Amino acid sequence: MINDPSSEMKIKSRLKRSLLVWLFIAFMPLANAGDWSGHIATEYRWFVESALDAEQFNGGSTSFSAELEYFHSWNNGKDSVAFVPYVRWDERDAERTHADVRELIWQHISRDWELQLGIGKVYWGVAESQHLVDIINQTDLVENIDGEAKLGQPMINLSFIKDWGVFDLFILPGFRERTFPGQDGRSRSIPEVEEQAAYESGAENKHVDYAMRWSQTYGDWDVGLSHFYGTSREPRFIPSMGPSGLVLTPFYDIINQTGVDVQATLDEWLWKFEVIHRSGQGETFNALTTGFEYTFVGVNDSAVDFGVIVEHLYDNRGSDIPVAFDNDLFVGGRFAFNDADSSEILFGVISDLQSNARFYNLEASRRIGDALVLTVEARFLSGIAPSDPLASVQHDDVIQIELAHHF
Repeated sequence: MINDPSSEMKIKSRLKRSLLVWLFIAFMPLANAGDWSGHIATEYRWFVESALDAEQFNGGSTSFSAELEYFHSWNNGKDSVAFVPYVRWDERDAERTHADVRELIWQHISRDWELQLGIGKVYWGVAESQHLVDIINQTDLVENIDGEAKLGQPMINLSFIKDWGVFDLFILPGFRERTFPGQDGRSRSIPEVEEQAAYESGAENKHVDYAMRWSQTYGDWDVGLSHFYGTSREPRFIPSMGPSGLVLTPFYDIINQTGVDVQATLDEWLWKFEVIHRSGQGETFNALTTGFEYTFVGVNDSAVDFGVIVEHLYDNRGSDIPVAFDNDLFVGGRFAFNDADSSEILFGVISDLQSNARFYNLEASRRIGDALVLTVEARFLSGIAPSDPLASVQHDDVIQIELAHHF
């Protein structure tokens, strides 16, 4: 008999994930009927170094994922529904085996307003190295440490489309906790993150959040101004004692965050700027990412375009919340081969301007035939000090290969 509430919660969580996985598999045959599309993929990750924690696995890991996309419209295109379920099975990390509804949303379009209701995904931001203003959806960290994968968010979104810009109002009824690698998994914190979270709000994950955003285009300039009030998507971590020793408890504060994002497209230049002001999560702080991308079109009279990307990352938070990128420089490049196979390469390094810490990143993709897409990613760390927020993952250099079949 299990008396530990946290153990019972873990078992229920895993049973729920297993049920979602099997439901997803059961509906896979429907991909051949109606307006279905999507992809199935196999992925192999190789961790170059041995793990810091003996509980973590060493070497390689294979996983399989699938994402379906269903879209149907009616009423002359004024009404539509989108359904995007996702599932992954991982052989080494039990927490990475999970399923999620990325989208299940109804949209109604009128002449100068739109309404969305359901589970959706919203992206804000313009920068390459990090997305400060992007706050609606929670990060699905078990998918990838780059923070690009997001969980679906329950929402009511009303958009007003006027000559003076687009004004979005969001009611967000329900909070999604951030996912973290499990005890056996790599790229996780040491000590491990506890599954049971803590909240500032007495409503916990049932707190209703609110957000708004105004956006407008002025010639070559795209401008956005946003505000969010509610449960922070970025938790603080509080050390505590669990049944097996020291763990980190994620604590979700109630915050106010105001953000500005600006992008200017001036011939071959792309200028980018994101800044946020946040209160309620420790001391009030500001953070910004700003820089540019300059594209050399048709390198050596070829079809290849090459973009040089430079961005500065700054965060003035105090020592109560360690920040990985508080005064850093991102320098990278983007190859767009403009060929029939849509070949692309993105690479770069984030360098701490006050230490020797470096974070290297490579992403490359190429279509094979009509349906297959090969993606290669590599991430490496160097010069990480014991006090650095990235110290727990300093041995988690990884090379990742994915082959996806799209239909």
